[in-house]
Amino acid sequence: MKRGVGMVGLLAAVVPWAGLLSAALVLGGCASGPNADMGQQDIATESDESEARRRARIRMQLAVGYFEQGQTAVALDELKQVVAIDPTYPDAYNLRGLIHMRLNDFRQAEDSFKRAVSLNPRDGNTIHNLAWLYCQQRRFEDANQSFEQALSNRTYGDRAKTLMAQGLCLNRAGKKAEAEKSLSRAYELDAGNPIIGYNLASLMYDRGELQRSQFLMRRLNNSQLANAETLWLGVKVERKIGDRLAMNQLADQLKRRFPQSKEAGRLDRGAFDE
Repeated sequence: MKRGVGMVGLLAAVVPWAGLLSAALVLGGCASGPNADMGQQDIATESDESEARRRARIRMQLAVGYFEQGQTAVALDELKQVVAIDPTYPDAYNLRGLIHMRLNDFRQAEDSFKRAVSLNPRDGNTIHNLAWLYCQQRRFEDANQSFEQALSNRTYGDRAKTLMAQGLCLNRAGKKAEAEKSLSRAYELDAGNPIIGYNLASLMYDRGELQRSQFLMRRLNNSQLANAETLWLGVKVERKIGDRLAMNQLADQLKRRFPQSKEAGRLDRGAFDE
């Protein structure tokens, strides 16, 4: 998935790149192949599929395409046909859960994710999606247990995504030390992810770990992924450290590149504590 900046979406009040983040946190694995995350079992191929599963998989691909285009009603209709053909297809229930979560129908989303997990208990992506659903409902204990369940599967491939989501959820729950630990582990696995880098740097800034925050923010602000939020945090970090030259350079970028942003307004007002 191509990373970007300036998107607004589900988590706009929590983190930058919010629309991108909401997709990154849930879309991985929504249309995984048959028997995904099944550990040491043989990899399933088309010749292993029943005729019903093959037909269901073709319709499933259509449903995924409609979902990605935002055509949720059409995607749901395709999924009804998938389930009618093969009611034991876990990916169909996972995608149905994602659609209902997008529609803020959390009860239906939870039922769908749980059905998918019952059919494939080792599917880390679906367990991750269930955990993120719990986080949206502020069911933080349930969310953390599900994140840990996904991470406990040694064959699960999207560990950085889940650690990032877990860190953001822990931060939302007010558990900042635990959040920093999860985000640090995510950063070790995916140091180029700007969402991880920004949120980890922000936590470090709040905890007074200024040198570590500075390292992360300089790396991010020297890349093409810098935006108003990252530049503003960089300004605050350099101000606290006392590097006026670096602070002024970042402030000039912020005013020049994002003059209408709320961060530029805070800079003009000198509102460094907002």
